[in-house]
Amino acid sequence: MVQSLMQKPLTLPPKAGPSLSPLNGEGVGVRGTQSCTYLIVGASHAGLAALDAIRMFDADSPLIMASRESHLPYSPTVLPYVVSGRSIPEKVRLRSQDYFNDKKVDFRRNAPLRSLDTEKKVAHFGDGTSIRFEHLLLATGASPNLPPIPGLQDVPFQVLRTMDDALALKSAMTGAKRALVLGGGLIGTHATENLAEAGLQVTLVEAKGQLLPGYFDAAASGLIAKAFLAHGIDLVFGQAVGRIEPGVAVLESGGEIPFDLLLVAAGVSPDLSYLERSGIKSARGILVDPLQRTSRPNIWAAGDCAESSLFQTGGTGVAGILPVAVEQGRIAGRSMAGDGAVKPFPGAVSLNTYTFFGQQAISVGRCADDAGCESHVRQDEEQGSYLRLDLKDGRLMGAAAVNVALDPGILWQLILRRTDLGLVKQRFLADPKSIGRLVMAREWK
Repeated sequence: MVQSLMQKPLTLPPKAGPSLSPLNGEGVGVRGTQSCTYLIVGASHAGLAALDAIRMFDADSPLIMASRESHLPYSPTVLPYVVSGRSIPEKVRLRSQDYFNDKKVDFRRNAPLRSLDTEKKVAHFGDGTSIRFEHLLLATGASPNLPPIPGLQDVPFQVLRTMDDALALKSAMTGAKRALVLGGGLIGTHATENLAEAGLQVTLVEAKGQLLPGYFDAAASGLIAKAFLAHGIDLVFGQAVGRIEPGVAVLESGGEIPFDLLLVAAGVSPDLSYLERSGIKSARGILVDPLQRTSRPNIWAAGDCAESSLFQTGGTGVAGILPVAVEQGRIAGRSMAGDGAVKPFPGAVSLNTYTFFGQQAISVGRCADDAGCESHVRQDEEQGSYLRLDLKDGRLMGAAAVNVALDPGILWQLILRRTDLGLVKQRFLADPKSIGRLVMAREWK
């Protein structure tokens, strides 16, 4: 199913014209359903990138952006700082209402997508409205995973994915003394740091044997864990929670961890319930081709809900990172607007920068265990620094660093372009930041 979708011819839609049904003065079609040329569902990075791309080619056709949230758009990356109080919701907006007015966009809040009629090209929303579209982008993001731990649903717990989640977690911290965080990924580690800095005694449980297992090897993760331990955080690795009781988590080993604040940070996955009976193909996410088109005509998907090609490992997956969401949104928007020069998505390459307790870690790309890469590692435990560069046939495959100055965007481009570093290999290994920039400066000329 995935393969057949990916092999569709890369034909472009016709240039968008006027909306399907005439609109009266209130923007409602003749049949009582609102109409638009472009409908974007989701108002984070992918949706906003698509909006900007559409308006570069079509400044006036009716465009509606629907968000399930009550807030103006923001980046999920700021949520830990809202929890800590370093940022407030009013100061972290990605776009203002004036921006939407200037772009002639009808921005809708509190409008979660409930279902799609792809034959009639109508989207139905939780606020009771229905919108008829010519071109639709699904940029609905993802929702927190809730592990099937017995007793979890019987106790109060927090998640951290939306602005309302961040505000709820901040409120729950008031009066709390002992916090338990389930999950050692980016969300869990960011939240743990902020909870600890707020004065709570924090225990983090990660069933795998290290922090951030999806991004760093054991050596790099060990340096990050060292900083957490130095700040009084308890780390429990290699054990899972067997059940939750009021005020206590019981590990499968029998150990008990008391808490008065519980945060579940077990990853996220797309909520695709609105696809039922839509005919849109999905697996882990909505399956898309290199122009972000779904299996149904005139419908695209981008960002954390889209399952696209993976650049390095083959196959498909949900990337779940901001740079990919932006790029996919931009491609989708240009394709929706009929831009004949749009370049297809080359495939996702992971890129993450992670700041913790004043230190920084970077992870770009990856080398599969069986890919035969040569790994070049240097580590200074006294300085708390670590660098790993993985190359194959003179080309960069992956990089990971803790407290080493790198340019992650440059490394990302070197991987995507499969740049041959053979002539500068030793210089690059000695100084990947400067030499990487030099190589890319020549590539861009």
